[in-house]
Amino acid sequence: MQIRKSGYTQKVSAAKAGISERTGRRLEKQGILPSQRPKRGRKPGAHLFSDVWDDVVTPLIQATPFLSAIVLLEHLQDLYPGKYSSSNLRTLQRLMQQWRALHGPEKEIIFRQVHQPGLQGLSDFTVPKNFQVTIQGKPFKHLLYHFRLAYSSWSFIQVVQGGESFQALSEGLQNALWQLGGCPQEHRTDSLSAAYKNLSDQEDFTAKYEQLCQHYKLIPTRNNPGKSHEHGSVEGPHGHLKRRIAQALALRGSCDFESIAAYQSFIDVVVGRHNRRHQKQIDEEKPLLKDLPKHRTIDFEETTARVTTSSTIIVKNVVYSVPSRLIGQRLGIHLYHDYLSCYLGSELAFKLPRLQTMPGKRRYCINYRHLIDSLSRKPQAFRYSVLRDELLPSPVYQQIWQSLDRLCVGRQACKLMVGILKLAADYACEEELGNQVLRLLEKGQVPNLGALQNRYGKIIKPLSVPHLSMSQQSLASYNEFLPCLGKEEVHA
Repeated sequence: MQIRKSGYTQKVSAAKAGISERTGRRLEKQGILPSQRPKRGRKPGAHLFSDVWDDVVTPLIQATPFLSAIVLLEHLQDLYPGKYSSSNLRTLQRLMQQWRALHGPEKEIIFRQVHQPGLQGLSDFTVPKNFQVTIQGKPFKHLLYHFRLAYSSWSFIQVVQGGESFQALSEGLQNALWQLGGCPQEHRTDSLSAAYKNLSDQEDFTAKYEQLCQHYKLIPTRNNPGKSHEHGSVEGPHGHLKRRIAQALALRGSCDFESIAAYQSFIDVVVGRHNRRHQKQIDEEKPLLKDLPKHRTIDFEETTARVTTSSTIIVKNVVYSVPSRLIGQRLGIHLYHDYLSCYLGSELAFKLPRLQTMPGKRRYCINYRHLIDSLSRKPQAFRYSVLRDELLPSPVYQQIWQSLDRLCVGRQACKLMVGILKLAADYACEEELGNQVLRLLEKGQVPNLGALQNRYGKIIKPLSVPHLSMSQQSLASYNEFLPCLGKEEVHA
């Protein structure tokens, strides 16, 4: 319109304004801009819920600040049937958001912190939800312990079997500190039950956690309950490092590992790449860390257990089999998060993988090799043994027992099953032997124990005795020694 008033034609004015000539004629005829037209519809400040806003809605959201828009809309639909529909939800959400911004309660403010080098290290456990790992084809349920320096972002991750126990916290923290080569001033966690009793608002450490911090001269701190952002220096990076691990697994092409140790080595490589990106800050922080103590402190729980006449021990509601020569002995047990070290006196007798307990249910960790020698002398005890199902080392052997029990009479089935287990234990051919027996049973053939012994008993060949060639000395050669002997010795 300004261009038109300057003397340009209608066509030129419309082109300069970037509109069509027809629109230009219409605007010139109306004499006002679209933004200057009076708005049609409701009065300023009016909306669909104006009738009930002050008397009904406002008192409700004042009394119940956490009330959601969908629940409030359903309440209004009950009070005023037919007046409001589900399509009005977005309008109500917008109005409630605006009211809370203008008249609602004050919100909590997050105060960003300046991290000082050498001051704070943080620990936390996290669940790897965005990837699934298997160990030799079997799903591996686990946690990840994560330690991180707040200033330099130096990180350490350890695979943890079981829950957030003190053993896992202690072992993970100590491994992190010794790999780092120093200690920060303070150690921060959330309200871990492994570190805090959580019975009151006061600092109430567990005795073991307090001793752990004293050993490394760490000041223990924790965030306020329910305030996860106060633990954000380790909570936030959880997702970043887990995404790194998931993408590294995708590049690897497989999520299956030969052992837990191989999986841990893989994680160490991934975390090492992350740490290299922060090497400058790490180099700045390391000189400000405190020296490590001369030695580590305990990262296990101590208990004892007597070996029963069934050659088992019971630890944390889990039944473990042990070598039968230890029956009647009381063992000292160091309970780690993933294994047990069993001592007879001060001597380490053996180690066992640890099973985690389940509420209200007893679990079993039975190694048939511990029991098979005794069982082979009385194979009929197998059928009704409490440990029968636990003695079978794999699903293949469970199928073998089911087939033998169906195809053979009772005594023969037990004798064959125990004989097969004995053969597997003696000649370390568990997998190959199990598959061979299962193939025979699937064909309807009952395996011959003698034939199996002849075949698999040769897997481990006895050591051959080397042939030694020796020449016989003549008796006359002994006369050469006689002049060297004294007369008294000769007479003797």
